[in-house]
Amino acid sequence: MQYIPQIIFLAALGFAVWFFARNVKRLRRNILLGKDIDRTDNKPQRLKKMIRIALGQSKMVTRPIAGFLHILVYVGFVIINIEVLEIIIDGILGTHRIFSFLGPVYSFLIGSFEILALLVLISVIFFWTRRNVSNIMRFKTLKGWPKNDANNILYFEVILMCLFFTMNATDLQLQLNGATNYAEAGVFPVSSFLLPLFEGMTDSTLIIVERAAWWAHILGIFFFLNYLYYSKHLHILLAFPNVYFSNLKAKGQFSHNETVAKEVQMMMDPDADPYAMPEEDENAEPETFGASDVTDLNWFQLLNAYTCTECGRCTSECPANQTGKKLSPRKIMMDTRDRLEEVGKNIDANGQFKDDGNKLLDNYISREELWACTTCNACVEACPIGIDPLSIIMEMRQYLVMEESAAPMELNNAMGNIENNAAPWPYNQQDRLNWVNDN
Repeated sequence: MQYIPQIIFLAALGFAVWFFARNVKRLRRNILLGKDIDRTDNKPQRLKKMIRIALGQSKMVTRPIAGFLHILVYVGFVIINIEVLEIIIDGILGTHRIFSFLGPVYSFLIGSFEILALLVLISVIFFWTRRNVSNIMRFKTLKGWPKNDANNILYFEVILMCLFFTMNATDLQLQLNGATNYAEAGVFPVSSFLLPLFEGMTDSTLIIVERAAWWAHILGIFFFLNYLYYSKHLHILLAFPNVYFSNLKAKGQFSHNETVAKEVQMMMDPDADPYAMPEEDENAEPETFGASDVTDLNWFQLLNAYTCTECGRCTSECPANQTGKKLSPRKIMMDTRDRLEEVGKNIDANGQFKDDGNKLLDNYISREELWACTTCNACVEACPIGIDPLSIIMEMRQYLVMEESAAPMELNNAMGNIENNAAPWPYNQQDRLNWVNDN
């Protein structure tokens, strides 16, 4: 009988780890549906960028209040998890506060955890108020699951912190009562204020409350770990690799298409022999340009989609969105992730992808959205974790132009003028400098 709690705990821990590993495997599979891209260059530079942005939260504090509170939640989340390690060891071994032998060090840690937990609780309440009470447009535009998901996480964090304080307060009361197995250990600067709530309770009642809070706290953490895959808070795990593998080139520099470059070189070389080009493999898939679906994007762009925090900073900085255009960079990333999830479920159901009649283009992202973009890179600059909506927009534009010849009339006119007049304006080359004589 005495080992039953340990058996139950091991079963819960094993299931949580198995389910988490299963979701990580599915996540990796979905991301690798994208085309290959080499992001292994400049490792020292990438590491410095990851430490500065992902670990140091340097881009979060461009909006100081929200950034500072996010850092509190982030630091609290990381440091308080040290206590989770103790809980797991206690659960496996059937011990209680196994690290208490550290004495003053343990007291300092527990006290620090409590202060951080209080700061996290205050920050979470502030975040909830901003999302649900304050008139902030980038939060008001979220409807349905995205809004509920953000609020669910905030509610869940409040519950976890309250369970943490309840567990510590009842533990402290049992220590003061001299209860068996509750030797004096730790300092509780916050939960000690909750002692009046438990005065008059018998030791057996206090143990029930303490154990219930302990179990609810750790099971809640196991649940939260596995909820991440289905939540925008997946960025907790993916922000670091996303920043590390982000583009190091200048933001105005677009990707170089080797196939197009070779075609242009062939056209520009008067001595080139088109018949001397290597023959194409008849069985090979014909190469396409740009992207119409998620499998046409590269794996880093798909990683971007899963990493998106849906914070809306990109959309709030987008000049097209500010002037009433349909484009929202946040929606571009959310749509890409939703379509990728749809493709992943298709593969799970059929063993391989079977055409479902849907594509990222038109079914999720409209052409109006794509052509509203000014390519100013404001969204890329605004993102606190290195996400690049513009690269997806440009890939899909390239598909429209080079595969469907579906560019807007204004762009077709400009390209025709460049081809005929070597300039985007409808003037022949002899008349191009006439404007000088008008001044």
